[in-house]
Amino acid sequence: MGCDCESCIAKTLLSVFNFLFFVLGTIVLGVGVWLATDKTSFIALLKMVENDQLEHFTQPAVIEQLAYLLIVIGSVMFFLSFLGYCGAIRESQCLLTTYGLFLLVILVAEVTAFGLAAAYKDRARTETKNYLQTTISNYYTSNDRNQTDAVTLMWNYMMSELHCCGVDDYRDFALSEKWNESKRDKIIPTACCVQTSLFQPQDKNCPFSPTDSNSYFKKGCYSALTDWIMYNRNLVIIVAIGVGLTQLLAIFLAFCLCKSIEKYRGMRL
Repeated sequence: MGCDCESCIAKTLLSVFNFLFFVLGTIVLGVGVWLATDKTSFIALLKMVENDQLEHFTQPAVIEQLAYLLIVIGSVMFFLSFLGYCGAIRESQCLLTTYGLFLLVILVAEVTAFGLAAAYKDRARTETKNYLQTTISNYYTSNDRNQTDAVTLMWNYMMSELHCCGVDDYRDFALSEKWNESKRDKIIPTACCVQTSLFQPQDKNCPFSPTDSNSYFKKGCYSALTDWIMYNRNLVIIVAIGVGLTQLLAIFLAFCLCKSIEKYRGMRL
């Protein structure tokens, strides 16, 4: 296609942008498939690294769930970037329009979600708490080596980093059947304790006898997470705006190139 300056810029930007995402999506998808089909070699590879904290991330259940997550993310990235790259290179209105519409649907869904959360703050707060509580009730188990899964690991890491325990407090774990079956004499998870390093309690008796000085068992993670978001709200806003503008730019370039292709073909006729 003979193109003017604007359409050539749109084509180049779309090609480069989507090619990079295509490569990244392929890598993510490949790693996900590798973990799903051959997790033992990945575990052996990680165990070569001398780091005690890595053993929490090498549990088969954690790797399996991570693999499925990577496959989903990689597949979406692969599919969208493939549409954008091939549509730009081949100057296909069909592929570019499909690419632009998919991005538009995703952008509208994101804006709608943020809008509803802002308009119905109390409802959003309640639903978020209920969801977090559900993850504890249905999935949280002990931190024993053969029982840790991705949800348990996520909660343990969040509690360790944010210095909190449960959604509202430590009593949330009483609703988890898996925790009650595997906790033995523990009152709270080890991650709720004051720690010297990741998952290493300062007081060895903390999980069995928590106090205000050796644990965070009365501080809920929902309030801690909210405080963290408010403290870093400028960064969160910048990232959200950046992602939205990037999507908007890709949509604009895709439809701009479509219009240029249609105009050029009309001139040829």
